[in-house]
Amino acid sequence: MHRVAIVAFDDVVAFDLSIPTEVFGRVRLPSGRPGYEVRVCGAAKEVDAGGFRLRVRHGLAELRRADTVILPGIADISRPVPERLLRAVRRAARAGARVASICSGAFLLAATGLLDGRRATTHWLAAGELARRFPLVEVDPSVLYVDCGQLLTSAGAAAGFDLCLHMVRLDHGAAVAAEAARLAVMPLERDGGQAQFIVHAPPTADGSSLRRVLDWIEENLRREIALGDIARQAAMSVRSLSRHFKEQTGITPLQWLLRARVRRAQLLLETTARSVERVATDVGFGSVAAFRQHFHRVAGTSPQAYRRAFRSRTRPEGPTTRAAPRLPPIRTG
Repeated sequence: MHRVAIVAFDDVVAFDLSIPTEVFGRVRLPSGRPGYEVRVCGAAKEVDAGGFRLRVRHGLAELRRADTVILPGIADISRPVPERLLRAVRRAARAGARVASICSGAFLLAATGLLDGRRATTHWLAAGELARRFPLVEVDPSVLYVDCGQLLTSAGAAAGFDLCLHMVRLDHGAAVAAEAARLAVMPLERDGGQAQFIVHAPPTADGSSLRRVLDWIEENLRREIALGDIARQAAMSVRSLSRHFKEQTGITPLQWLLRARVRRAQLLLETTARSVERVATDVGFGSVAAFRQHFHRVAGTSPQAYRRAFRSRTRPEGPTTRAAPRLPPIRTG
């Protein structure tokens, strides 16, 4: 079973600690078996989490046996990081563990030296300080998370959910990740960058909510859909529809339609043996060329490469057997 070690330390952000504990702890495979063995591992037996103290059952030695190590955020980024914690994370990475940070946990991960020369993110308020303190790290404050293979970092607050669900999808595929997302009452994928940059109007009770229209789009992806069709379903003018869509989703109706088709295509590529041509037709693209173009724009890779990557890393039962890439030896002094 895939072992997840979540590191607790003094001044840990309790919300960041609870996200991976809940997401990974509730994952179930199609057989009903747990998808992960989750352990909270402390730098000390008792950890100061701000408003309360936390007694931890496991020590840092557990990191040696972990397949994934999670570093939650730290409330005070100026607080010194215990050297033995940094050593434990480095050892785990050298052994092939995947290491991920949530929010300001990127400061802990960067302090190990593992992020040098790599792209990373953190809470947008702390991104400038992360870049100043660790100039060898390429800090991107505009994204929800960054996946560099063995090393992953997320932005602040709810972006930790996005990162954890992304890792579940990597390990167990779209169907298991979708169920984990439903349990967390989260979308499997959120569009755009750090949510703090965007203000979306909440759904209203006056009939302007787009929930019914979004459901209709999902149910009719295979057919040809024009902007006027969506407007008629919403009982709005095209102009009003575009305004409400931008307010509630941050993108245009046709961008939503395109991304919905690509998301459906990803699921079909992962879970069926249908040809790329058949998938293109089943999700409503008029040509295979258009499908490949739009799929690459949204997913960042070709449909064939996506299928190879996810089908090689996903099995019906149990975690992935593909070892994480090993990092070169790290000099500690």
